[in-house]
Amino acid sequence: MSAHGHSKSKAIRARLSHPVIDSDGHWREYEPLAMDYLREVGGPKVVEKWSSRIRALGQGSFAKLTKQEKRDQRAGQPPWWALATPNTLDTATSFIPRLMHDRLEDMGLDFAVLYPSASQLFAPYLGDDELRQVGCRAFNQYAAETWAEFSDRVTPIGVIPMHTPQEAIAELEHCKSLGIKAVALGSLVRRSIPVMERQGVSRRYAYWLDVLAMDSDHDYDPVWRKCEELGYPATFHSAAENMGLRNSLTNFVYNHIGHFGEAGNAVCKALFLGGVTRRFPRMRFAFLEGGVAWGCSVFSDLISHWEKRNGNVIQQLNPANLDRAKLGELIKQYGSEKMYKRWPEFEAQMISGMGSAVPEELDDFAACKIEKKEDIRDLFIPNFFFGCESDDPTLNYAFASKVNPFGAKLGALLSSDISHFDVPDMTEVLEEAWELVEKKGMAEEDFKAFAFGNAVKLWASLNPDFFKGTVVETQVRKFQAEIG
Repeated sequence: MSAHGHSKSKAIRARLSHPVIDSDGHWREYEPLAMDYLREVGGPKVVEKWSSRIRALGQGSFAKLTKQEKRDQRAGQPPWWALATPNTLDTATSFIPRLMHDRLEDMGLDFAVLYPSASQLFAPYLGDDELRQVGCRAFNQYAAETWAEFSDRVTPIGVIPMHTPQEAIAELEHCKSLGIKAVALGSLVRRSIPVMERQGVSRRYAYWLDVLAMDSDHDYDPVWRKCEELGYPATFHSAAENMGLRNSLTNFVYNHIGHFGEAGNAVCKALFLGGVTRRFPRMRFAFLEGGVAWGCSVFSDLISHWEKRNGNVIQQLNPANLDRAKLGELIKQYGSEKMYKRWPEFEAQMISGMGSAVPEELDDFAACKIEKKEDIRDLFIPNFFFGCESDDPTLNYAFASKVNPFGAKLGALLSSDISHFDVPDMTEVLEEAWELVEKKGMAEEDFKAFAFGNAVKLWASLNPDFFKGTVVETQVRKFQAEIG
């Protein structure tokens, strides 16, 4: 049986003057082999413990609940039927590395950065310290050894637990020792709310989400420093479904739409307002599978908020600057008799409400030391990248230089999501992406940035040799020379 064909994507790639780099494909773990690695690293008891925990988190546990139990527990509908099963070749491709490697050409892809799907995505978020740390360690070893012989076209992601800076640094160093070239950091770490914990309320029902760069109980600067030292841009593929406003008991689509973007939004704002890109200007951060439209919104909103609430302008909102006597006169002159009669009462309420929650630091942009709005551009545009699926028409917003402040173009990345339900046919990803040029008006120059240039700027930012030994090395070197 031949694994090769003559796809439209392959024909499109043949016409392009540049390679196509997939910055967020997926592979599926072959679970029996994954468990062998877990057993080797953690022992049989850890495997048993892992299997029990995964069953408790998965579809099987949810399916056993009655309708009333789901309501009592507010148990959100998890993902289900996540494989395009009629396409047996694609199903096999998702978990057979050699087949994935051999078929990339038919997909029109020169090189792919592959994220995990099941066990490895769960591991960094588990509350159990042993399972989280041993799981990440074992599955990273599994990924490194599984894909080593296919490094000319594929590199796998290593997963990094982020519950503490210490465990993150340890696993970053472990990934480096394995030869792993790219990593995904956990985020939205669930933490117990102390007052609720003291009352015996489970963290499942009462928790806060640690966005790492703001208001955390931990200092994550050593992690960013270690990433920089080891040549790792920090990427995030965190989920925000089955929490907050995305926790329908019955509808997966309701829970799924927008959740990657929401997770990225939270961490992106924290990294910026927490001053991380100011302190680590060489660091690059990517938020996968959530699109770029939210990134355009955050960028423009940061500028408009700074214009209205920076450290100097904020004094225009200081209640002490209100001419209360004049306001009283205006109420007397233009308001009703009832309004003027209640003016002293309203005055006290208004002043109290306006000034009762003043923070110690009046400038919300203090950590990133913004002196002019151009500083926001300089600390945002080069540092943040956004994974966009090929069927996302809103990724054109990234290149809307007539709309984005300062004519900026954001770092949109081709993120195929192959191996997941979003992609019913792996050979149609590039074909679908090219429709942005043929039907949606994207300039070919912008498509090159989306499918190639931005990927180089991200992955090779801290490791210029990221693509050394790959099929795209020569063209990457040429591009690097062009952009300096």
